[in-house]
Amino acid sequence: MKNKQALLQSYSKNGLELKNRIVMAPMTRSRANNPEFKPTEGLQAVYYEQRSSAGLIITEGAQVSEMAVGYVNTPGIYTKEQVEGWKKVTERVHAKGGKIFIQLWHVGRVSHPDFHHGELPLAPSAINPNSKSFTPQGFKDTVTPRAMTLEDIKTTISDFRQAAKNAVEAGFDGVEIHSSNGYLFHQFFNKCSNLRADNYGGSIENRSRFFFEVLDAIKNEISNQKIGVRFNPSMHNLHGIMVDDETIPTFEYIIKKLNNYQLGYVHLSEPFTDVSDVPFAIKEIAKHFRPLYLGTLIINGGFSQETGNAVIERAETDLVAFGKPFISNPDLVARFENNLALTEWDQNTFYTPGKKGYLDYESVKLN
Repeated sequence: MKNKQALLQSYSKNGLELKNRIVMAPMTRSRANNPEFKPTEGLQAVYYEQRSSAGLIITEGAQVSEMAVGYVNTPGIYTKEQVEGWKKVTERVHAKGGKIFIQLWHVGRVSHPDFHHGELPLAPSAINPNSKSFTPQGFKDTVTPRAMTLEDIKTTISDFRQAAKNAVEAGFDGVEIHSSNGYLFHQFFNKCSNLRADNYGGSIENRSRFFFEVLDAIKNEISNQKIGVRFNPSMHNLHGIMVDDETIPTFEYIIKKLNNYQLGYVHLSEPFTDVSDVPFAIKEIAKHFRPLYLGTLIINGGFSQETGNAVIERAETDLVAFGKPFISNPDLVARFENNLALTEWDQNTFYTPGKKGYLDYESVKLN
């Protein structure tokens, strides 16, 4: 066991029991191109089953309501049809000995009225992210959203709670709250997107309040040990989110407070872009936040087999999440175990309908 590479070692902490330390990262694939926006047995169920050798699979973001949608053909977890579709996914993954969490998603202002019968998307404040939304008619410019009322906030908290309840019914091993990448929770966290003057804006504590109220609601439906959360502390200049003097202190406050929750894990992303010259940004996220969080930590962001093993060996993380390598290598675990070359992914098929670039990547034949 001592000679087994770090990524392939089993992991056990606070009820999270994994056969290896390789996590399949959540990735939008836009394959739910059906009227119900549900996963299907012929597509998503097969896709996740193919990758069930991962220690943990985290699904693509699943919107918690119609108002949460911001990308074309993304699956939801708010209707009976969607729950039934996800049941096919969890059944197949479990039959292969895998574990799978669903990522609960609300994009907030990174959306378009086309998804909401002409209504404006919701956000903490009426500030246009000046980004793009992937609509059925292609990419469109985002608009100035509608600032959420207290009733909107209350409704959204209820939507997340119901989504967690639905996830339990669908057979998931847990849920991940998508509080990252410039979406709704991230919009509340940052001063550039949250100009509220009520209890959900202003101070770091207030800008974090909505997130913790959602977390507190979700844990009424599923145990804390089966809840994960995802953050991207140094994301800069994407979807209108900018790092400022309170960005890192805000995430430090949140992550320290999460030590009281005994969660399944905290999932962090390294910066998407070079932030060496960005004031207040942290370049090495795992290294910075590892001393602050006592529970299971997942790190994501461009890791290879070599760097993934190294970051675990340095005790900067417990688990490593891989994204694009899992798209084109459904047998990524076996390839790491046997030190085999990886198949390159085809970025042109990341979001296209059907099986091409989704189910047709082959696994290696081992003797």
